[in-house]
Formats: sequence, structure tokens, C-alpha cells
Amino acid sequence: MTAGSQDKTHIDLFTPLSLGDLVLPNRVIMAPLTRNRAAMPGNVPRAMNATYYAQRASAGLIISEAAQVSAEGIGYPATPGIHSDEQVQGWRTVNDAVHAQGGRLFAQLWYCGRISHPDLLPDNQQPVSASAIKPEGDAVTFEGLKPFVEPRALRTDELPGIVDQYRQAAKCAVEAGFDGVEVHSANGYLLDQFLRDGTNQRDDQYGGSLENRSRLLMEVLSAVLESWEPARVGVRISPENSYNDIHDSDPQATFNTVATALSGKGLGYLHVVEGEMMSGARRLDYRQIRDHFDGCYMANCGYDKARAEAAIAGGDADMVSFGQTFLANPDLVQRFKTNAALNTPDPDTFYGGDEKGYTDYPALA
Repeated sequence: MTAGSQDKTHIDLFTPLSLGDLVLPNRVIMAPLTRNRAAMPGNVPRAMNATYYAQRASAGLIISEAAQVSAEGIGYPATPGIHSDEQVQGWRTVNDAVHAQGGRLFAQLWYCGRISHPDLLPDNQQPVSASAIKPEGDAVTFEGLKPFVEPRALRTDELPGIVDQYRQAAKCAVEAGFDGVEVHSANGYLLDQFLRDGTNQRDDQYGGSLENRSRLLMEVLSAVLESWEPARVGVRISPENSYNDIHDSDPQATFNTVATALSGKGLGYLHVVEGEMMSGARRLDYRQIRDHFDGCYMANCGYDKARAEAAIAGGDADMVSFGQTFLANPDLVQRFKTNAALNTPDPDTFYGGDEKGYTDYPALA
């Protein structure tokens, strides 16, 4: 059943939802969570990752940790890619494990742009962005934190090459056995750097107007849709999240416009980080953004069960994604159903390391 196929008062977190021919058994979604546990060298998913995702297969949908679409798109150590043969085979193992448990997994496609460092990039090249504006803060490298560097503004004639990298990554996601893909256009990474006027000061057809600033996202989306049915494609945005030193002068207008531009394509969903990721503060009217989009709306950012149920019952969301809560509770759906106590996440093991804080969170007896 689709979001609009029944009386909203009878929909809750455990009501099935259809994305085209893909039926989600519930609306408790596992959000994409960077865990920095890919095998190195090569940024290849491995057996430990397959175990982790398979443990959480009862989610209505799992969205993978962000996977860079090229070696140039990387921004952090030990994050998985989705562009080499070895990475495809690694993800195939992950997908096989999730599917064996009855789960569904989308690949999140990622290009970090200026949120990177020469130490992480091929030939120590300079990171790229919409404009040559250095972010405040530090990059995470294999040698620890280092100050961000000023990025190089991408030339207009280079942008088709960026689109091609997403096109190839979408094909790789098919080969790897994913159930769909999510285009990561949030949290201060490359596509977000083009969308927001705090990082985009271009004077070509990719800068200035909202239509121009959205152009790269729309071209990437068109490339991805060459390999995937629209209902198997989602897009993630973060209208007011300032993570990675990013901002926009009028985020309500910008992202109302983005939501409208994403409509009419039959996309599976729009995934929205509602507010500041770190503080949870919210200033925008997210119902406006929801109403500007003609498909399913996935809400994210600090939701608990009660708030998620209220959002779905009130028509403010069709599904809700959970991050740290799912990280620490592999059987989160069952815990929500039975109102069981939740495990507490351990922030010290969020990024990097081994099975500790990764695959060893206990499930209900």
C-alpha cells in the first residue's frame, strides 16, 4: 500500500509501505551511518560489515553508510566506496547477508568535495567544491585531524565527469545487488555545496539562481535514473543543518524549490534532516518542504518512537529514519513494537575499530 492509499488515522510505524514494487514491512528506517570500518587498502566492505547490516535487517529499509562514488570523492579514512570491482564484490556479500535475513538495503551515493584533505586523495590532489571557499574545522585523516584546505572550484567542463562518476556508481550498485540507491545531497558534501549559496558563488549555469544551483543534483539524478527505476531512488537533503560549516541565506525558499524540482519523477522518497544534526534545533517549516514534494517523505533528526508515531499519524512524514538508536539496537523494530528498553549507544566506538560497539550490541532474548 502506498502512503495515500488508506485513511491516515490507521497508519503507524508498523504499517507496510510500497516504493513501487518494493514493499517495506514497516516504516522504521535505518539511517545512513558512517562507521569507518571498510577494509584498507581499497575501501572494501568486508564480512564484519555484512554481519552488522544483517543484524538490522528487520528495518523497513536500511540505507547504507555513505559510499564514495570515486577515489576523488572520499573524505574520511576507511569509508567504503562503490566504484571498484572489489568494492562491488564486498557490497554483494553485504547484500546477500541482508537479503538472507529478509531485509532491504539501499546504497547511499556520496562525493565529499571540500570536506576532504589532500592526504586522502589520489596524488595528494586538492579537494574540489562549487567555489574556492575553505570550510572552518578539521579533516579526519589517517594521521589524525588536520585543518581543511581551500578547495579548488570545479570548472564547468569538469562537471559532466562528476555526473559520470555517479552514473557509474549507480551501475555498480545494481551489480552489487542493492535494492535501490539514495543520492546524498545533504550535510555539507559536494551536491549540498552546490545547492547552498554560502558555498556556491559561481557565475556559470551552476550558480546564482536556485535553478542553476540545483542543476548538478538534477543531472546526477538523471544519470542515476538510467540504471534504477524511479521508485528505487531516494534523495537526502538537510535544509538548515550547518554541519561541515555550510549555510544558506534563505533555506526555506531554497529547499521548497528543491523539493518541487524533485517532484514529477516518481522518486521513492525525499529524506530530510530536519534541523541541526548536532543540536536538534529546528527553525524551518518542514511541512512546507513535505508539501512541495509529490512522493513519500522520510523524516530524520533526533526522532524517538513517540515523536515518529505523531509525525506519521499527523501526515508530517510517511516514514522515519533512526541513526544512533538503530546503531545500538539491531532489533529496534521489535523493541518499538513491544515498548522494550533500548540499549545505550557508545560514542567512543562510533567511528573506526572492530566488532566492539559495532556487532556486539545485544538483541532481546
